[in-house]
Amino acid sequence: MRWYPDGVSDPTILSTQQNDASFADVWEELVWRGLVHVSTDQAALKELLAGEPITYYCGFDPTAPSLHLGNLVQLLVMRRLQLAGHRPLGLVGGSTGLIGDPRPTAERTLNTKETVAEWVGYLQGQVSRFLSAEGRNPVRLVNNLDWTGGLSAIDFLRDIGKHYRVGTMLKKDAVASRLNSDAGISYTEFSYQILQGFDYLELYRQHGCVLQTGGSDQWGNLTSGTDLIHRVEGASVHAIGTPLVTNADGTKFGKSEGNAIWLDASMCSPYAFYQFWLNTDDADVISRLKIFTFLSRERIEQLGELVETEPFKREAQRVLASEVTTLVHGADATDAVIAASRALFGQGDLAALDPATLEAALRELPNTTSTADASIVQLLVDTGLVSSQSEGRRAIAQGGVSLDNVRIDDEAATLDGRITAGGMAVLRRGKKTLAGIFVK
Repeated sequence: MRWYPDGVSDPTILSTQQNDASFADVWEELVWRGLVHVSTDQAALKELLAGEPITYYCGFDPTAPSLHLGNLVQLLVMRRLQLAGHRPLGLVGGSTGLIGDPRPTAERTLNTKETVAEWVGYLQGQVSRFLSAEGRNPVRLVNNLDWTGGLSAIDFLRDIGKHYRVGTMLKKDAVASRLNSDAGISYTEFSYQILQGFDYLELYRQHGCVLQTGGSDQWGNLTSGTDLIHRVEGASVHAIGTPLVTNADGTKFGKSEGNAIWLDASMCSPYAFYQFWLNTDDADVISRLKIFTFLSRERIEQLGELVETEPFKREAQRVLASEVTTLVHGADATDAVIAASRALFGQGDLAALDPATLEAALRELPNTTSTADASIVQLLVDTGLVSSQSEGRRAIAQGGVSLDNVRIDDEAATLDGRITAGGMAVLRRGKKTLAGIFVK
């Protein structure tokens, strides 16, 4: 099956997909891109996705005010299926977000109902950015609070709970790991898999949904729904679990100094987002291109050859950073961060940069806040570019210090009269050691 919806919001994505003949088989496309770690019957899924349009869904819980890179994997899987003509349901969990799925280590802190409701709106906006609301298969946003909010505990236990066996629930990976930990697991989080299974049942009944996607760590929750539908409705439906993306060295992907890489620009600036992808290791960059971009197989294979023959050029990393930043933040933001990156290293006019982008870039560097009369030598020390004032004076005497790409020749120089970019400046020692200066 090969069909594209009318009114696709991003013609760039559409054109790259149309140039890739392999997309005629969306199942094979998902497999080639490494997006299928576990699934229900593969032969049946392949046939299903090659036939008439189906309805599928993925759920996102509002446990934070933004989605992150793990969620981006699911959004792009949904996008690929929508481009193949299938009908997406984007579920934001107004009720499951009040509970939280079990984490491997400890119980979640429950957020207030007001906070969760606010975050539902944020996440719905983010989901909408990746899936077209136009054409013959527009995305529908759904909230599971709509079918659980008015449901009594007695009705839930009688109508849904009776179909679950505690022994089976205990075997789910997320539950088993918590049972074997010191923290244990509450009945609240233990019941999460029933709620997610109930979601799938309701979407099957209301919209004819027959496929759910999610991370492979959610497999127990995914099959909770397929099993429930089989018991209650006597129907066979499907699930796909994507692999957990890790770095080649086995470390967790999507973390920067212990913090998640968020999709919201206020929580992770486009500059920081771009730099995250730019710093991808050679061993990981091709798999990232497959998962996170809509580039054709031919183009990705070309970039793979460049990684092997000319790794020092880091062309694959630049393409990856540009593609994903454009997907998440738009072409204008990508152009701005690329311009900032070049200007920081003397290849552009710092004063001409967008102030917000320049500030985000400088915040990613070692930085300090100072007064306008601060000495350059002291700023070198404060930012860690040198270890002492005497070392700073030597660096200036040797011609190795510049401010906003203008060399400092005077060891007694101060900032006074040298700041032009809205109270911000780039202090440099040598060619590549940079720091940010913010003037009060």
